[in-house]
Amino acid sequence: MITAVEQDIKTILDKAVSGERLEPAEGVALLQSHDLAAIGQAADAVTKRLHPESFRTYNIDRNINYSNVCAAVCDFCAFYRPVGHAEAYVLTEEVLFQKIQETIDLGGDQILLQGGLHPKLSLEWYEELLRSMKAKFPNVNIHGFSPPELWHFHKISKLPLKTVLQRLKDAGLGSLPGGGGEILVDRVRKLITRGKVLTDGWLEVNQAWHEIGGKSTCTMMFGHVETLEERIEHLDRLRKQQDETNGFTAFICWTHQAPDQAPWFGKDADAGRAGGVDMSQVPEAGAFEYLKTQAVARLYLDNIPNIQSSWVTQGEKVGQLALSFGANDMGSLMIEENVVAQAGTVFHLSLENIRRCISEAGYQPRQRNVYYELIDQVVV
Repeated sequence: MITAVEQDIKTILDKAVSGERLEPAEGVALLQSHDLAAIGQAADAVTKRLHPESFRTYNIDRNINYSNVCAAVCDFCAFYRPVGHAEAYVLTEEVLFQKIQETIDLGGDQILLQGGLHPKLSLEWYEELLRSMKAKFPNVNIHGFSPPELWHFHKISKLPLKTVLQRLKDAGLGSLPGGGGEILVDRVRKLITRGKVLTDGWLEVNQAWHEIGGKSTCTMMFGHVETLEERIEHLDRLRKQQDETNGFTAFICWTHQAPDQAPWFGKDADAGRAGGVDMSQVPEAGAFEYLKTQAVARLYLDNIPNIQSSWVTQGEKVGQLALSFGANDMGSLMIEENVVAQAGTVFHLSLENIRRCISEAGYQPRQRNVYYELIDQVVV
């Protein structure tokens, strides 16, 4: 016998599969449900409606962290170091160019360039960085600077946000990653971060970037102090932003990876905690919650065309399974990754393995760029 709750869930799923927009309460009901199979099946149906093609995509890039210096405090981050710390660094141009060349040699066409909120680097420094990269590697897309970084540039330069973004675009910035989104609800952000842009600012960066013709991705890190209602609020804010500007190319979500320690505070981590939450003690969400949340995101975000699997945090098998739970893209080969790795989560896949994962899922693997244009050569 089908219960009333199961019938309600079926009605919601049928609505999403038919192309109707879900309401926030319906999204919450899906997250509260434990019927992973039904939710995944519906998400897969929506994915196949949006992407009926016989292939699934991946890209090749490298996450280059030009600096680990950051003036903000994020309780979940084991990567950043304060100014003056013995492990603080800013990459030299020589090292940066070497990393880009290695990426090109492996077939990549893009680098993901991110750092922290460095309090001493000027906007002109970033402009010169971009110009030097584009001069040497004109065909490499710079997918660079998370919204919190860009908001920081705006604040330290005391220039209008759109002016900052246009100057960086003119200097060679190609597209924006969705980093620093976490949960776009101020209650949550104030609990887990300090000195970092809040929800409206994160969205404003993307709004301004889209208005000058740019594209970006959007993200969600979940499974920490947020409620299920706040996960849906996050998705709803992204959907409303996309309704206005249509500038998001893809959505990527992953579970909070609890850091083993807070090395930048030594043994007395409480002294520097942002909101009184010890994130290392927050239980990590598992594969069930990851797959369900990604599937619900596919059903809810009816105007964002692509969903990326997060094998970097979930591993090969779950990352592959995500292709049946709303994802149409395996994400990046990720030649280099530092931030998640610092939290103790280290998964690596070769290009051969990424292609195999896609093939085993029943699709042809195809390489794409940040705009989801196919860039590989098909062998007939």
